Amino acid sequence: MTTLHTPTGGQHHQLPASVVRLGWFLLAGGMLICGAGYMADTTRSAFNNVILFMFLASLAGGSVFLLALEYITGAVWSVPMRRINEFLAGLTPLIPLFALPMLFNMHGLFHWSHADAVAQDDLLAKKSPYLNVTFFVVRFLIVAAVWNLFYLLFTRNSRRQDTTRDPRLTTVNIRLAAAFLPLFAVTLTVVAVDWAMSLEPHWFSTIFGVYYFAGTALAAVSAATYVIIRFQERGMLRDLRRDHLYSLGALMFAFINFWAYIAFSQFLLVWYANLPEETVWFMARWKGGWEYVSVLLIIVHFVVPYFALLMQDSKMDPKRLKLMALWILAAHMLDLYWLVMPTYSPTLSVSWMDIGYPAVAVGLVIVVLAYKVQRNNLVPIGDPKLERGLSFRL
Repeated sequence: MTTLHTPTGGQHHQLPASVVRLGWFLLAGGMLICGAGYMADTTRSAFNNVILFMFLASLAGGSVFLLALEYITGAVWSVPMRRINEFLAGLTPLIPLFALPMLFNMHGLFHWSHADAVAQDDLLAKKSPYLNVTFFVVRFLIVAAVWNLFYLLFTRNSRRQDTTRDPRLTTVNIRLAAAFLPLFAVTLTVVAVDWAMSLEPHWFSTIFGVYYFAGTALAAVSAATYVIIRFQERGMLRDLRRDHLYSLGALMFAFINFWAYIAFSQFLLVWYANLPEETVWFMARWKGGWEYVSVLLIIVHFVVPYFALLMQDSKMDPKRLKLMALWILAAHMLDLYWLVMPTYSPTLSVSWMDIGYPAVAVGLVIVVLAYKVQRNNLVPIGDPKLERGLSFRL
């Protein structure tokens, strides 16, 4: 019988003090800039807040999705790294806090929240059973409750397994994953429709939820990849091999292609239908300076990472993977900016207020990771698939 050795990471660690200080500095400094932005221009800051909220929701919800995906597919290669996804999913309980400023500024964000506008617009009136403030808040609370419930259940069972070594906890999480995945499809679509698509309530896209999912999954994989490689370099996850890195790189590459496919499909559906109520959304992003962002997005979000990760060796190169992980996260932020900000301003404009929100995102991720790393094993040492995961070969 093979005896499971205790892998590197089967103990608590601490992030370097300099990294933790940087996280708190970015978080505090970013919050100060955001607060000053709300005082200077409440509406623009609220739109920036939407971008921050959707970015953090991508990391949090996407990480819970990756946990469920591992359990439902029975994957073994990702088991030694799964705890990193659990740590990043720790953003989930904090997501509602970043929605509060927007909930108090809904009239500045959402045209449909104005009763007089609905009374004078037949289309908004027809959509009002769904697009109304009360139901909007109820949907938000339901989404937050679903994500937090499954996050807590997944991670509680995983941590408990560290001490009990009970394989039945894996079976429980597999069943939870089967319940969560369809709920995630619905709730993530609700997030995309409510917070982004309803900014322009006359426009609609039947593929918009899938588009946001593609970016979400890619962002979650990229964030996990960067953290995993950094931890490996610091000797915190030494048991990982190039085969594990290749699987991460291949997953990133797959979702890069999936995002491009869905983005082009959404454009193609609108283009060949040629309906004014659909084309107006893309036309707004092809004038006023936004056309440059549209072209840049294609290059940054698809062309560069596609060719950077195309070759097999590039998917095993830690330096290449780290660079592309950060690149893709920045591209996802740009994507969200392109989705949201043209509604605020028909002409492209950059403000000092835009700086605070990415700083908050980076700082919050570092602080959450520091908290989780200090209190949990880096590897799920009680998982019955861990031995096979550590011995994984392509």
